[in-house]
Amino acid sequence: MRFLNVLFLCTGNSARSVMAEALLTARGGDRFRAFSAGSHPSGKVNPFALERVRELGLSTDGFRSKSWDEFAVEDAPTMDIVITVCDAAASEACPIWPGAPFTAHWGFADPAAVAGSDGAKRAAFDTAFRHIQRRVDALIALPWDALDDQARRASIKSIGDL
Repeated sequence: MRFLNVLFLCTGNSARSVMAEALLTARGGDRFRAFSAGSHPSGKVNPFALERVRELGLSTDGFRSKSWDEFAVEDAPTMDIVITVCDAAASEACPIWPGAPFTAHWGFADPAAVAGSDGAKRAAFDTAFRHIQRRVDALIALPWDALDDQARRASIKSIGDL
């Protein structure tokens, strides 16, 4: 089986989508290539997201807040799966993705929206990270080669209900 390109989308591409990209990159082995982008990128990755990724021993090299436009051009990698991870991105009109990838919405509360102490913010990022990790692990566990396209589509969407 060839690797599957997975794009995680959020509005700002600063927290949830970046953590999802990092997790799938670290856990997906040679089956997945992960990417992340935003409809209105913030221009920087949230430091609490980078901290959470580094605490698990994952590399943060190359992570940046980028536009989904980078993945909608002719020479961009063709995506097999596109997953929105925040409600704002789910309701926006997405570009037409070359290759007609499977799409799903896996909504997560925005940890970057939490106000208060650094401890409260870290707790919110830890919670979001655990939820993302559970869904990424479910994606990795799918018996991709044993499923037809309809079952793949349904399985990816149902992961959003976990």
